[in-house]
Amino acid sequence: MTVTPVPFDPDLLPVYEALTSGGGPPLGPEVIRAQRGAGLMAKPIEDILGGRPVEFEDRVIPGPAGAPDLTVSILRPKGGVTTPAALYNIHGGGMCMGNRFWSMESFVELVDVYGLVAVSVEYRLAPEHPDPAPVEDCYAGLVWLSEHAGELGFDPGRIVVMGRSAGGGLAAGVSLLARDRGGPAIAGQGLYCPMIDDRNTTPSSHQYDGIGWWDRNSNLWGWRFLLGDAVGGPEVSPYAAPSRATDLSGLPPAYIDAGACEVFRDEAVDYATRIWAVGGQAELHIWAGAFHGFTEQAPDTTVSRASKAARGSWLERVLDLPPATAGKVEGGGPAATPLDGVHG
Repeated sequence: MTVTPVPFDPDLLPVYEALTSGGGPPLGPEVIRAQRGAGLMAKPIEDILGGRPVEFEDRVIPGPAGAPDLTVSILRPKGGVTTPAALYNIHGGGMCMGNRFWSMESFVELVDVYGLVAVSVEYRLAPEHPDPAPVEDCYAGLVWLSEHAGELGFDPGRIVVMGRSAGGGLAAGVSLLARDRGGPAIAGQGLYCPMIDDRNTTPSSHQYDGIGWWDRNSNLWGWRFLLGDAVGGPEVSPYAAPSRATDLSGLPPAYIDAGACEVFRDEAVDYATRIWAVGGQAELHIWAGAFHGFTEQAPDTTVSRASKAARGSWLERVLDLPPATAGKVEGGGPAATPLDGVHG
């Protein structure tokens, strides 16, 4: 197998080099413990809101049957919802790191731009809470959101489930669960650089071994934390690793994207292709020269602006939203911290 990496976009290369210049140990059990305790897992909520006219509320809601309660963060425009739609955000972090505040700046902006509701869920992390805990937590949060549509001011038929990286994989798993359980109606699934295949057999998985924020080694560890000894074997649930699903029919319209220079590229392409093969709707974007997390780490580059505009366009179409106000585009705020929304 040829493993020559795809070259980085020239505009992104200096950012990538600056972000990776410090080196550091590869992901493993001790590394995730250190990063969880490093104090870099979330910004103060005041910084995340950035002075936008958006209200923030934390609420404790029921978890899955027999499991602990969950915390969700609710974002709504001050003055009331003007577009009766909702975004359900699932954070990234390789199934083993992160919290509901990761990448929340993007959702604050969307609430402000479109006048809708956004909810971000705090799910249990592996390896302390392996599969199915993360995806079941996320599904329970979706059920709660749908059941409280009237209180929160949106149409329960206008929910987009979305996530980056591991959050994208969990969003895909939640969409499969909702279909198979006859659960809440989902208008769309936004799968941004999704982590969906535990087998790590694709060319892109081998191309980005030792290269990138979330490389092959990190991905192998993330899946092992989630699945234990079952990883890569025949018994893995499609709700944990959606690429394992043999039937992708009957799913909500999907937006799927990835950078050309990351491990998740080929599994993203395969997932979209298989949705099309059964007559489903999928919009696929592979961004030339882009590394994992490029829209957060280099938001003002040409390729990041194009990616954010495409994501916004899809949301407008799938949720029947008014066009975004000029100058207010998804993800157009200041760059995130180095750990924010980047890992798996």
